Amino acid sequence: MARWTQTWMQDLGTSPARAPGEYRGSRIGLPESGRGAVASWGVRMAAFLIDALASALIGRLIDPLPKDLNDTSAQAAIAPLVVLAVVNVIGLALVGQTPGMRLFKLRVRPLVGDPARLGFVPALIRTALLSLFVPAIVFDRDGRGIHDRLSGSVVVHDS
Repeated sequence: MARWTQTWMQDLGTSPARAPGEYRGSRIGLPESGRGAVASWGVRMAAFLIDALASALIGRLIDPLPKDLNDTSAQAAIAPLVVLAVVNVIGLALVGQTPGMRLFKLRVRPLVGDPARLGFVPALIRTALLSLFVPAIVFDRDGRGIHDRLSGSVVVHDS
């Protein structure tokens, strides 16, 4: 009997291990290595951390920390998140990269259509889900998180 999660989370870590000869991206027609291959989780996380740190610094320049450090309101943390979201949407929609991805030679490309850029609506969907962070850490055998699957994209090596 199939596990109950397989009915609604098909292929999100609930499937058996890869078949012999199968690699991340093989089911979606991507190469095993080199340019266009699915990026590993570690390098993707490093690029995200660069983006998050840069956004935090810029966000604090726009909206400094409150004088009362006991202030735990959401307003104290919103500026960095807004900067991160804006950088993601604009970068992904226009060039398919954020600054952190550029540094690590990664690109977000759609599975269908123009592989050079993602487009505004998929970039907005991907960024909204990425802001929740949970969709980014649940991924399938091809290395695509929920945010990638719902936006119809994949993160690949650019060189």
